[in-house]
Amino acid sequence: MIFKNVIIALLFIMPCILISQNQENDTFITLNEARNVPQNFHELWSHYDPRKEPLDTEILKEWEENGFIFKVLRYRVGVFKGKKAMVAAIYGYPKNASNLPGLVQIHGGGQYADYRAVLTNAKRGYATISISWAGRINAPEYKVTPKEVKLFWAGKTKDANYKITTDWGKLDGYHAPTRYSSKGGYGGSLAPEDWSLDSVDSPKNSRWFLAALAGRRALTFLENQPQVNANKLGVYGHSMGGKLTVLTATDSRVKVAVPSCEGISDNDNDIYKDLYKNTIGDNSYLKEIKCPILFLSPSNDFHGHLKDIPNATSLINTDDWRVVSSAHMNHKDLGEYEVSGLLWMDQYLKGSSELPKTPESKIKLNTKNKIPLIEVLPDNSKPIIEVDIYYTFQGEISRATKSEERENRIKRYWNYANTVKAGDKWKAELPLIRIDKPVWVYANIKYRLGKPQQGAGYYYNIYKTDKFNISTPIQVISPEDLKKSKTVVTDKPSLIIEDFKGNWEKEWFYDKKNIWGRSTHKPYSTKYKAPKKARLGIELISKEANKMVILLDDFASELILIGGSEPQKLILSPKDFKNIKGESLKDFTLVKELSLLPKKVIKGKKNTSSKTVKLGGEWNGKKPIFKKMYWVK
Repeated sequence: MIFKNVIIALLFIMPCILISQNQENDTFITLNEARNVPQNFHELWSHYDPRKEPLDTEILKEWEENGFIFKVLRYRVGVFKGKKAMVAAIYGYPKNASNLPGLVQIHGGGQYADYRAVLTNAKRGYATISISWAGRINAPEYKVTPKEVKLFWAGKTKDANYKITTDWGKLDGYHAPTRYSSKGGYGGSLAPEDWSLDSVDSPKNSRWFLAALAGRRALTFLENQPQVNANKLGVYGHSMGGKLTVLTATDSRVKVAVPSCEGISDNDNDIYKDLYKNTIGDNSYLKEIKCPILFLSPSNDFHGHLKDIPNATSLINTDDWRVVSSAHMNHKDLGEYEVSGLLWMDQYLKGSSELPKTPESKIKLNTKNKIPLIEVLPDNSKPIIEVDIYYTFQGEISRATKSEERENRIKRYWNYANTVKAGDKWKAELPLIRIDKPVWVYANIKYRLGKPQQGAGYYYNIYKTDKFNISTPIQVISPEDLKKSKTVVTDKPSLIIEDFKGNWEKEWFYDKKNIWGRSTHKPYSTKYKAPKKARLGIELISKEANKMVILLDDFASELILIGGSEPQKLILSPKDFKNIKGESLKDFTLVKELSLLPKKVIKGKKNTSSKTVKLGGEWNGKKPIFKKMYWVK
């Protein structure tokens, strides 16, 4: 019986033995039987040593720029099915520096390892490796687009555009495009493919697993660099890079992590089987994270769902966490939100800053006037600029299809609650237009920076900001609690979409600060939804003659502005709005997003007869003064 138990125990740990006698050069043995497959996080990772194999680093290009050293290189991830896998990356640091904190930057889907992230971090005193798990690279005179990736696959070394890049060998860890098959991989499938490691359903068949190996090996690369302090390593990434940040942050060498827009939300998807959830799913990794972590989670993100933040913060193995949620944004942030991640890394790797604590917040329902009230007590250790409180009734759609739920996440409308400061607290009433839906509430605390900070956003646009943000996790008021507390409806539908007074911009959003364009999800809300057969009215002043664009979802109308000091009034019908195909909008009732823009380029889809349409133009003079926008019955 003892001998039998020993055999069973050996079978249990065999999947994770790194080198077999028959395949002495391979990082993992190939699994052919389901009984040997790792069933959870620990079985998958506990026997893996990311330091064991040599790095075999290759320098592909090296240059100096304004006192900073940059290298395009490749390092060894492992040997799989007898062939070495090498991941390309951009590494950079301040010249002649030593004892630097090190960062692993992980790009998202369709994105690139990018030297702009490395450069801005170097200016902040970091050594950074931006890894190209998908094969694309953006560096001066070393650009690898999907076209060059395919040239590399084909081995067309004589082509003038040929570049050496990530080589997954006989495996396929690529993305956009994938090399051998688009099946499985970065979805929830663990089924065996010709390009995968195991011949049975296994977490090692997931492209997520391969990219996570690349993240751990990047940490090994950093700790072996003479410029780097191996005890001060951090990891951050956006979108798919956000999930990979969570997968990498379980490595004990990571001292701080900042995932953006993913890494918290692939746990309740019914298409994912238990084997995936227990070995690749976010929850199984969040439970293993012990380092300080800051979640960047925009309120309308289609990937990292805001509702999953409380679950994520309850699972992690540390009380040292923060949440930053930009209002209205989908899968991107403004600098004042992104910079919080840089400050977070500064705090734990450089000791040069300390972010305020997560604000305390409390919802009160049994008020005298039967209107819900939220009280927020922020940490006032830094100068507070303002406290913004947002709430929505559109958190979830019951019995929605996957596409409907995704659209709702992106387009949900957040009401702005006017706050009143009372001592150290900020208070705001939450007027409700309905009480049959859950109410989601959260607060943003904006702080003043001692000096402006600069960074590269997750799409590598350089930003500069003099403020930063800390948020409360989302809180939910259930319909049952609203009913029990005898909460009353005090809000009502409005034909006035916007009066452009006071804090009107709090319910609008923008991508770039250097143009006056703004967007809002007001038409999707219960309060501002268009009546049937309505027309759209707008009143504004443009001192100079101009053109501008009103965009309603995919339908646009170009306005001719005559110029002058008096308001110009325009009344538009649905037929004034057309899409790329030239089709007219039927009515306004289904509109979810409204934008006011100086110009808009609407591109036709590939492989269609649709042509690119350009509307509006370069703006003349001062920005317009909007007076009113409304529905005309």
